[in-house]
Amino acid sequence: MHESDSHTQKDAVEVVNRNGTSPVLLLCEHASSNIPARYDGLGLREADRLSHAAWDPGARAVALHMSKVLDAPLVASTVSRLVYDCNRPPEAASAMPEKSELVEIPGNKGLTAEQRLERVETVYDPFCAAVSDLIKARKESGRQTVLVTMHSFTPVYFGKQRAVEIGILHDNDSRLADAMLAEAPALPHRRVERNEPYGPADGVTHSLKIHGLAHGLANVMIEIRNDLVATPEKEEAMAEEMLTLLRPALAALAAKGGPDA
Repeated sequence: MHESDSHTQKDAVEVVNRNGTSPVLLLCEHASSNIPARYDGLGLREADRLSHAAWDPGARAVALHMSKVLDAPLVASTVSRLVYDCNRPPEAASAMPEKSELVEIPGNKGLTAEQRLERVETVYDPFCAAVSDLIKARKESGRQTVLVTMHSFTPVYFGKQRAVEIGILHDNDSRLADAMLAEAPALPHRRVERNEPYGPADGVTHSLKIHGLAHGLANVMIEIRNDLVATPEKEEAMAEEMLTLLRPALAALAAKGGPDA
């Protein structure tokens, strides 16, 4: 039995600690590998449905730990990015990709305009609405907001090993990224790089643009190589490392007039 549209929309997004007092608002667009039953697994093999192509392993766990420690709200998608990638606009081919790296996605081939619209309305729109509602509520209550989106990436991409371990990504507003990168020496055991392994030219800053830049909020996208978050212990340790960069960066922004200045 297929889920109803209303049930689908309600279940497409998870909001944790909605009333958190931290200036940080955490997003996790690729938090889940879940493919709702109505999509029949997109025709994927089991291994592909659980692979990094379907979600960002470790990203939600790291974000949850940061949410708890910071007392920050978290908005996470509960649907696989292969159904709809909430970090892409509806017009982008990569929003509902026919292929991800080496993985073919049969259930995304030849989608009609109606099928694409159904995914936009039941996956992307609820996620964006949840983020927008939180930003609006925080503004109305006089709280400052800093946007932090959490992701992970595969160590090997198209057969090529990636040396970068932590990516600090930004679009036109680099305030928070600059402040975090300035703290990178505090993690001497990590290779931390700007706009790696992706950057604005790769179309990965959509959320930063529509939820951060559009509202004048300082923002950053954090990418963690997923072999570094392969166990619960590693996830918690990496969350603490991210806080080692983020906390002083927030203080530095505040000293310059606040994150929304």
